[in-house]
Amino acid sequence: MHITINQQPHDLPDGATVADAVAAIAAKPPFAVAVNTVFVPSAQHAQHALHTGDRVEVISPVTGG
Repeated sequence: MHITINQQPHDLPDGATVADAVAAIAAKPPFAVAVNTVFVPSAQHAQHALHTGDRVEVISPVTGG
């Protein structure tokens, strides 16, 4: 399936989850994930199925002043 992760196109197998998308970009914690602008709690990453055309954003906190 074709999805977008952080504005970059990616191909993942059918049945892929948010956890698969995070693994595809080797995201390092801490981070938050939104699918189509809706926050997905980390406890649901392995169960939240993705679909063709989904937009996944993996956001890391920024520190500083």
